[in-house]
Amino acid sequence: MAEPLFHRGPGRIFRRLGTRAQVALCQLPITVIVAIIAIATPFAWPSLTHSTLYLAGIALHGILFLACFLVPWERLAHRAYLLIPVLDFAAIGFLRNGAAPLLPGLAVLVVFPVIWLSASGMLTRTSLVLSFVGPFLIMVPPTVTHLPSVTASDLTTVVLFPLMMLAVSLAIRFASVNLRLQQRELAEKDRELRELLAASREREKLLETVLDATDVGIAAVDRSGHFLVSNSRQRNFRRVTGADDEFPGRGHQLIYGQDRRTLLPPDRRPISRAMAGESFADYLVWAGEGPEQRAVSTAARPLVSEDGKLTGAVVVYSDVTGWVESLAANQDLVSNVSHEFKNPLNSIIGNVDLVLDDVADLPPHAAKRLLVVQRNAERMIDLVADLTASASTTMNVHPKRTDLASLVETSLGSAQASAQRSHVEFAADVPSPLWAYADPLRIGQVLDNLVSNAIKYSPDGGTVSISAEADAQWVSLSVKDTGMGMSAEDAARVFNRFFRAESARQAAIPGAGLGLSITRMIVERHGGTITCQSGEGQGSTFTVTLPAEGPPPSF
Repeated sequence: MAEPLFHRGPGRIFRRLGTRAQVALCQLPITVIVAIIAIATPFAWPSLTHSTLYLAGIALHGILFLACFLVPWERLAHRAYLLIPVLDFAAIGFLRNGAAPLLPGLAVLVVFPVIWLSASGMLTRTSLVLSFVGPFLIMVPPTVTHLPSVTASDLTTVVLFPLMMLAVSLAIRFASVNLRLQQRELAEKDRELRELLAASREREKLLETVLDATDVGIAAVDRSGHFLVSNSRQRNFRRVTGADDEFPGRGHQLIYGQDRRTLLPPDRRPISRAMAGESFADYLVWAGEGPEQRAVSTAARPLVSEDGKLTGAVVVYSDVTGWVESLAANQDLVSNVSHEFKNPLNSIIGNVDLVLDDVADLPPHAAKRLLVVQRNAERMIDLVADLTASASTTMNVHPKRTDLASLVETSLGSAQASAQRSHVEFAADVPSPLWAYADPLRIGQVLDNLVSNAIKYSPDGGTVSISAEADAQWVSLSVKDTGMGMSAEDAARVFNRFFRAESARQAAIPGAGLGLSITRMIVERHGGTITCQSGEGQGSTFTVTLPAEGPPPSF
């Protein structure tokens, strides 16, 4: 649709006209005034109808206006049309001098050609000379007729009026120069803005290409939750969940918890948590339903301005459906295999026990070999139990107010015989009672595992120390040994399933690398944490932190 005329600038309309129309528009004001004077002459100044100069001036103005349309100015030399304002001086001279003394004010019409010449962009010197000489020549003839008795008033008129027109020309010239400078500056700024806009669009296109090439979904939102940046994978996540792009984080969305059936409340959805200023990682949700349901691991980091105010957040979505399904299949396999192993192993141990009940009737070497079978079968039973526990995703804990000091005492008592065989001494610095919110059976399992590991990895003897610290919210238990220790890299991986440190393998210390993985699982089910600090040849320290009273805030 064409732009309405009243929305267009006059300059833009003028530039769209042809050269002849532009020249005619410049001449039109003086032509209209002269036409009005010519129409009024027979009624207001009938004597002027007999003035040859006056009538010649009116005729010349008419001819000049027609010339604006008839002469092909666009084919002539550059700015040939400026001949029109120059000839206007002659026409005005005829009018003014032909109408004197009835209409001496007609000389004021000279301001129109002066303005035209001054604003035309012609050479400054030429326009200034014409602006002075034209009015001067118009004013000279009446003064010449007064010779030799020329008065001071005549001389003042001859000089002052041209000087006034010269001043008008200078003012217009200065204004035109200033306007051109401003236009040049605006044009330069416009060019710079266009270049910046083009560069910005290129960067935006590059950013979109890079984001769409990544294998994770990325979204940046502001405080109100509107998307600033997002890529195709994140948009696909919104499509699967039925999210409303206009109101992200709100409305009905198919985002489920880890059970894949319970819809997450709006304030627990990833974008809602990010908008609230939370920073999190590995937050697993299920998106969509039916065959399209996907497991998505999410992470978020806040966007903070220079003055420390929260301005938004960046949320990252990773599709981990394959990994979750593989993990579930692996856990099912381990659980099934462990269950199948358990029955024959129990049968082996039961029959060996029956045979060993009559050890007096057995040859010594046979009894010795049966004891080896019994010991290894019992080890296999323990390994199967560890595999079953590590594969379980539903390990239940039943925390209650528990005295950890009594659990420590029980664990040390159970491990006393093993410590004596390994020439390991115990040292305990645990206040009694030491209350915590814990499952006594599971935390007893944790302590037994940590103490037995401390003894096992101190093959040359040493000391195993248990200490405790407590405050209003947390209770910390530390199990420290003076054994072989491990490198910092191994200590960072020691809680991974099936991981065994290089020092343990070189020392041929038996184990499957499951005990500490199970220990961490139990501690985390309580809402606590477990850490390891170690150094090669410097021993290891395992620290378990548990809630002191009731579930912790993040439980």
